[in-house]
Parts: sequence; structure tokens; C-alpha cells
Amino acid sequence: MKTLPISLSAVAVLGLTACTDPAYVSGSADDRDQYRKTKNGAIIGALAGAGIAAVTDGDALMGAALGAGAGAIIGNVLDKQEAELRAQLDDEVHIENTGDRLILTLPQDILFDVDSYSVNAGLQDDLAKVASSLDKYPDSTVQILGHTDNTGSASHNQGLSERRANAVADVLLTNGVPVSRIDTIGRGEDQPIASNLDDAGRRQNRRVEIVILPTAT
Repeated sequence: MKTLPISLSAVAVLGLTACTDPAYVSGSADDRDQYRKTKNGAIIGALAGAGIAAVTDGDALMGAALGAGAGAIIGNVLDKQEAELRAQLDDEVHIENTGDRLILTLPQDILFDVDSYSVNAGLQDDLAKVASSLDKYPDSTVQILGHTDNTGSASHNQGLSERRANAVADVLLTNGVPVSRIDTIGRGEDQPIASNLDDAGRRQNRRVEIVILPTAT
């Protein structure tokens, strides 16, 4: 257990080198962004490796090093998958790469008609491309999160968010994604990302998020 602080110090050094490495300092903005995400993956992996080793009375420093390597590999895989999805999907689908997961945000105004949970035909093709990407990168699980604005009752919005998350999951399942990889969650109106006081904000809050989470192999 005494080796954990040493490992955490090593992880801190990993983080600091992101600002001093010549590749980071001299690269383009895109290069620096990719470098940052890979570093994030390495740091997350290092923390996980150190924590596991410490709990099991193992070598926390070795655990951190192995975890950092695994995290960097995950970060590189996510970078590739992100780039491919950006090239394939509609511009209205927002993609965020946090270094340890991909978050695809689909506005519900293009996914569904008002108060409906039938996926619009225009988005079926994009979801089929997401399913194909998931098949190409099988070492991940998928969370599908439905969100609404606060128009109407909270109970109605909760049910609608669940049905819409399940509808998106059904399209992925139809296109070959195993049910064991998918978890659907309805958030209702509880997690807005903008104000519900105007139409523009409510439009942002009506969304479905597909979260791609790499798994250890």
C-alpha cells in the first residue's frame, strides 16, 4: 500500500510532460489535441493500474506503467474510430472524444417527430454506420441515453426518453450489434445541457447520446 503515492507521482509526471514534450509544443493545434487525448488515456490507465495494484498489494508502480500503456492504446483506437465516424456521419451528429470514450450526440429534432419515438428514416443510415463502426471495433460497450426538455410532465418525459433510447438501440441491434454490448437509460428532463427557458435551449436538451466505452481486453 505504501507504493501508491510513488505511482501517483509518476502519473503526475506523465501529465506534466504533455506541456513540455517537443511534439506537443511544436505541433499544430490538431496535433496537440490528439496528443492531449492520448495523454489523457495514458493517465487514466495509469491511475487504474496503480489503484488495482495497490488494492491487491501488488507493485503499484508497475501497475501504473502497464495501465498507462493500455490507456494510450485505447486513446489511439478511439482517435481512429472518431475520425472514421466524423467522415461518415451527418454534420448534425456531434462527436466528442474525451480520451477514454466517444460521445455521439444526436439531436432529437432530427431523430424523431414531435412526441414520437419512431426513428426518422433519414437517420437510419447514420445509425447503421454507427453499428458498422461498433462491429469494426468490438472491444467496447455502448450506453444509449435519452434526454428531453422540461415541456410536459416529468413522468411523461421520463417515459419518452426511455422509449427513444430503446428505439435507437433497436436500430443498432437490427444492424448486428449484440444486445450484450448495449445498455439503454432514460434521463428524462434531469440532465439539461442548456436553458429550458427558450426554444433554442430546449432544442439542445432534446437529444440522444450514444456513449462508446472501451473495455479491457
